[in-house]
Amino acid sequence: MNRAIRTVAVIGSGVMGSRIACHFAGIGVQVILLDIVPPALTDAEKAKGLTLENKQVRNRIVNDAFQATLKSKPAAVYTPKVASLIRTGNIDDDLHLIAGCDWVLEVVVERLDIKQQLFEKIDKLRKPGTLITSNTSGIPIHLMSEGRSEDFQQNFCGTHFFNPPRYLRLLEIIPAPKTKPEVIDFLMDYGDRFLGKTTVLCKDTPAFIANRVGVFGFMAVFKAMQQLGLNVDEIDSLTGPILGRPKSATFRTGDVVGLDTLVHVAKALPENAPNDEAKDIFTLPPFLQKMVENKWLGDKTGQGFYKKVRVPFPQSPEARGDEKKSEIQTLNLETMEYGPKQKSKFATIEAAKPIDDLAQRLKVLYKGQDKAGEFYRLFHHLLFAYVSHRIPEIADELYKIDDALKAGFGWEIGAFESWDALGVAKVLEDMKAAGFAVADWVPQMLAKGFTTFYKTENGQRKYYDIPSQSYKVIPGAGSFILLEHLDEKVVWQNSACKLYDIGDDVVALRWNTKMNSIGGEVLEGLQKSIGIAEEKYKGLVIANGGANFSAGANVGLIFMYAAEQEYDELNFAIRQFQAGTMRLRYSSIPVVVAPHGLTLGGGCEMCLHADAVQAAAESYIGLVEVGVGLIPGGGGTKEMAVRASDRNIKEDVEVNYLQQLFINVGTAKVSTSAHEAFSNFVLRPGTDSISINPDRRIADAKRKVLLLSDKGYTQPAARNDVKVQGRGGLGGLLSGIHGMWRGKYISDYDKFIAEKLAHVMCGGDLSQPTLVSEQYLLDLEREAFLSLCGQKKTLERLQSILQTGKPLRN
Repeated sequence: MNRAIRTVAVIGSGVMGSRIACHFAGIGVQVILLDIVPPALTDAEKAKGLTLENKQVRNRIVNDAFQATLKSKPAAVYTPKVASLIRTGNIDDDLHLIAGCDWVLEVVVERLDIKQQLFEKIDKLRKPGTLITSNTSGIPIHLMSEGRSEDFQQNFCGTHFFNPPRYLRLLEIIPAPKTKPEVIDFLMDYGDRFLGKTTVLCKDTPAFIANRVGVFGFMAVFKAMQQLGLNVDEIDSLTGPILGRPKSATFRTGDVVGLDTLVHVAKALPENAPNDEAKDIFTLPPFLQKMVENKWLGDKTGQGFYKKVRVPFPQSPEARGDEKKSEIQTLNLETMEYGPKQKSKFATIEAAKPIDDLAQRLKVLYKGQDKAGEFYRLFHHLLFAYVSHRIPEIADELYKIDDALKAGFGWEIGAFESWDALGVAKVLEDMKAAGFAVADWVPQMLAKGFTTFYKTENGQRKYYDIPSQSYKVIPGAGSFILLEHLDEKVVWQNSACKLYDIGDDVVALRWNTKMNSIGGEVLEGLQKSIGIAEEKYKGLVIANGGANFSAGANVGLIFMYAAEQEYDELNFAIRQFQAGTMRLRYSSIPVVVAPHGLTLGGGCEMCLHADAVQAAAESYIGLVEVGVGLIPGGGGTKEMAVRASDRNIKEDVEVNYLQQLFINVGTAKVSTSAHEAFSNFVLRPGTDSISINPDRRIADAKRKVLLLSDKGYTQPAARNDVKVQGRGGLGGLLSGIHGMWRGKYISDYDKFIAEKLAHVMCGGDLSQPTLVSEQYLLDLEREAFLSLCGQKKTLERLQSILQTGKPLRN
């Protein structure tokens, strides 16, 4: 059956249901979002004289939930306009609409009886072949479809999304006993290519894979915390980015996910998995029981392990009066009272912080001799023992457990990958000495001479397959190009960059610096890579690994040159950057940039000058230099003037477009998604594209390079026809700047920077609109950049960024 998903019904509009609906709308699918009719009127509805028969009352639950989701932070949608694709209604009046749907997702309360009653109604209304799936986080899938029609059962399975579904990439697919194989194949592929998910095929076991191991991870942290006498703030400092976990670490993640979900899984596991050797660890600690009793369930109830409160300003000036500020307070698990967050400091953490490579950093953390080191050893021993015993119970292949943890909980590397990084044999010795027992297959693997769970051969990543006692290629990996696993394909490198042959006469440039910042060695790599590609290949892809594409130019280097007044060196560095981006623009081969995550400053400038951009949906792109007291100096300011010139519209509207571009740069605006980057005029319709699944962006970029090459790519001619507005445009921009300054929206120095930016974007002091060359604009841009580097307030802002990570508002 050739399936197409045009319309989806999501039944249940709670935190998960509304966000799943938004995610489908984000990829252009029509959505019908339904929920129950409220049982009673609110006081406000009574005051308006409404009854339970009024439509606005009957749809109140779904509409309130949907509006709350649209206002939530971080945003549930790629761009607000997709909300128009979602139609709301209620189950009593509108369930018949599912007859026109291709997929019906159930996301109602976690009660088997309610789900079964709903499925009975759905079975009578659905058209044959319609997909029916449940988003349950733990109810056995095989129980839900009992008694339903044969066609229903053949097209039914579990599809477990993780909250928030836009950002957490895991989609667990759990077949029911009669699910057709082609349905599973379709969902695995659709989840990957269209929803951008890491799809993991699961067994119908308690809590499936991610929650089974992830919730164990939470409980293991609780156990280690109590055993070592640590507090909430200390645990979150130990289990966040330093460990390759999200900033939300342990307790903040618990608040986001919802403690009711955590508790539901933890309570159910000992009963549903009586043979789990670690079932005792799922016993709820007293503090967690108390929090559930108090309904301190996290974000959904306004407080959990953390709580936002309003407190008076310390030593408040008279002018503040009764004004208060927001403060995040932490729950003391002994007193069950909230108080100010406590700063944590461990020698092990301080030693590990400078190490960028996570695998190397893990070794330092594991070997720590303070309480932090004790925590890391205890936690990892608990985790490694547990995952070893879960095979083959919850998964036959170990990579599925790692994929689920990375995509569902935001871990940078999975459990078995972490064990590899620390050394399988050495850690196993430590575990035996500490009294931890692992599954028999692990020492058997080592006895056979296999020392790691993963290895890479000929650019293919393989996992250790337990039944065959051999390494096998990870299925589906051929659809992705992961540069970090292609060291055998390196054709050139320096200390920061590597250039890889990714097949079909295409090369890819990747660099590895702190936050993937751009300095001299990266610019050398850019020039060298283009040169090699022009000589031997069809084209070049520029892409990076890690969490972000690039945080921009090396701020430390700029600060050093500026502070020491090395203006010749600074001038050379800016020229080098401009030369690099212009080489991107005017190479003889197509160059496609594939950004993801933070793509700021110089990273954005690379995108602006590429032949095309293949951006991950979660790309946050913008020119942010104004925030550190500068203007874009790598061709970004010039490019905004070029794009204003290229708008083939009337002159007065052209000035308005210039103003919008100026505002975007002048306010350091960053798109909240690749979709929004089109609205911000950073990405170009018809030229640039989006990969919903970030793992596909490099392969997609490679296809785009080949398409451009096969069409007969021609090196562009240098531009001498850029129309700038001169004093006419400058006057309007300066007027706007003055208004912002008079309204106290910007500081004196912000005003000074904005005037420099306006001067460049309008082409300088020209008496009328004039055609100029790109080089003319680059010279103006570089002159303004250098002049700002000599300002004391710019140095203060740069120093603040280096010391605190935040710009100083002076």
